[in-house]
Formats: sequence, C-alpha cells, structure tokens
Amino acid sequence: MTTLTAPDRRGTDSNKWRRYDADVLPLWVADMDFAADPRIAEAIRERLDHGVLGYGRATEGQREVLVRAMLRDHGWRIEPEWLVFLPGVEGGFNMGLSAFTSPGGGVLEELPVYAPLRAAPGHWGLTLNEIWQRPEDGRWSSDATEMEDAARASDALLLCNPQNPTGRVYTRAELEYRAELCLRHDMVLISDEIHCGLVLDGRSHIPAASLSREIAARSVTLMAASKTWNVPGLKTAFAIVPDAAMRARFEGAKRGMVDSVNVLGLAGMSAAYESCTDWRDAVRARLEGNRDLLAARLPGLIPGARMLPPEAGFLAWIDFRALGLPVPAAEFFLDRARVALSGGTDFGSGLEGWARLNYGCTPELLDEALQRMAGAVRDHRGQG
Repeated sequence: MTTLTAPDRRGTDSNKWRRYDADVLPLWVADMDFAADPRIAEAIRERLDHGVLGYGRATEGQREVLVRAMLRDHGWRIEPEWLVFLPGVEGGFNMGLSAFTSPGGGVLEELPVYAPLRAAPGHWGLTLNEIWQRPEDGRWSSDATEMEDAARASDALLLCNPQNPTGRVYTRAELEYRAELCLRHDMVLISDEIHCGLVLDGRSHIPAASLSREIAARSVTLMAASKTWNVPGLKTAFAIVPDAAMRARFEGAKRGMVDSVNVLGLAGMSAAYESCTDWRDAVRARLEGNRDLLAARLPGLIPGARMLPPEAGFLAWIDFRALGLPVPAAEFFLDRARVALSGGTDFGSGLEGWARLNYGCTPELLDEALQRMAGAVRDHRGQG
C-alpha cells in the first residue's frame, strides 16, 4: 500500500512556505505538501550516477513512456514524434500564442482562470475575449451563445482542462462543442491539461485533441508530471502537437527564450508516468478526503462561504462575498487568520470577494487553517 508523507517544509527552499512569515499557513500556490514517490528520486539518483550532466534531450525510451501513458490513462494513441519537451506549461501556451496568432487578434478564454493564462494574450498584443463561467446545477458551466459570439472574434481558444481555479472537468459533450467552435471559426486550440492526472471520484480526463483527427490537426496539448506527482521543481513538461507543420511553427516560437529541458527532470518525469500510478491513486484518494472535509466543514465554520466541490485537483474556489469583509478575502484571512490564500483578482477582475484555497496538505493542517479562518470571521462579526 502506498503511503503519503508530508515532511516539514519550513526552513527549506520551498517557495510556498518561504513567501510569508513563519506563523502563516500557506494554502496558496498550486504545490502540494506531499513528498514525491521515492521511485522518482531513485530515477534521478540513477541518472546522477552516470556522472556526466551535459546538454541532453529526451531519449526514444522516454518518448515511448509518454506514448504508453497517454494510451493507458486517456485512451489516446499518440506518436513519439508529436512530443515537444519544454521547461514548463506556461512557456508552452505562450509559445502557442506567439506561433499561431498575430497582434490585434483575439483569444477566447473561460474565466475565472489561472493568472498566467489570463495574462498570456496581452504578452502578444491580443485581445482577451472573456467568457465567464457560472455555477449551475452543482457545476460550473459557460453559456454557448456567448462562446459562439466570442469565437467569431478569436484566433485561438486557450482552454484549461481540468479548469483552474474552479476544478471543473469538461465532459465529452462540452469538449466536442469547443472543438466544433474551433473548426467553424478557424481557431487554434491550445489546451493546458496540467491537472489531468488528478481527476477525482472515478472521473476520466478527455484530452480535447483526442476527439477527432480534425481537432488534433489544429491543436497543442500541454501536460506535465508536475501537478499529479508533485514535482513542479523539476521544471519539465511536454506539448503534444500532432500536425507536423504546426509542430515546426511551435518549435520555432522558442526564439531563444525557451531552453531545453534538464536531464534530471526528464528522468523524474519518465519514472512518474511509467512506475508511479499507485502513488497517483493514493494522492487522489487523499485529495478526495480533504475536499470532502472542506466541503462539509466550511458552511458550519464560516456561514455564508460557498464553494462547488472541485471535480479534479487540489484547489477550491470559494465565494466569501456574503461575509461582507472590509477588504479582499485573501487579504482579510492573511491579516486576521494568518492563512495565505490566492486572491480572487488573480483569476479575473472584480473577484475581490473570492479566494482559492490549496487543500493539497495534511488534513490536520487544513483543519487548523479552517479553524483560524472561522475565528477571524467570528472576531470580525463581533466587532461589527
């Protein structure tokens, strides 16, 4: 049986635990507190034992690992040559916009969304055509008519699936509609699927590019081991670009700004996808438990706070607007509870009353954070 451990990260090089004062519980950045599978560390040590750490690139064996993993996990048959290795997914979606759009064009995105995704169109002189998701019938959804209108003015669909921060997992029907939009309106599909290994409750992740040859031919899919196996510090990701001409343009967008992947990251990534599915399953189970704890305790501890339980990942998108806080929610809980959350305005304008909470931690730490937050709200209401 796989056992998860959560070492004390205080006093280490952890960005998550060093950003704030020592008395702050950090539930902000998308970085879990669980130690990586020992088999990942073993693979890195084996690579170190070779002794030479020169420039490297993915071997054919490492490519085949990902080919097998895509078929095993998603039923998606890809070819080794479709893979482009990158230091991170963020560089990948910026490369995609640089390669397949021109200044003055438009990009369709569903908000709220991960801050670097929201900012990316502006880096390339593009207009962000926003579609705002709404909570309906217990899920986040987007209006089809609004999406159609935005697609007419867009050259690319920048998709985030599973969605960050809402935790939404797109259904096949939802993805088919988005693929049809791309085909009808000549949009390139750039899909950030970095959280795809952490779908919960037995759900299946469907890569958008796997739906048909037609959508595959105009797609860039971005993935990494980083979120699923909690190894973001290895700085290793990959793009799957089935069309050869698109792949050449995508690679050309590196333009001296995106470098090669380090050899230790490639070794760790390969071990994760090849040998560590049991660790992934264990962390999914822990996340389901933490999410359910959060969903069960939040309404009683902080009356008025609301969230839809995430369908994937370890990030909860919480609405604190009903609390009538005097400052943005994340600022309030940092100052009054010493709990660090990601502020709502990171994910879209006008979201001061929202915050994102990372529950990829021990249940004990999560419970302590909730107790602190509840105490801060009680104190505030008592003063009011």
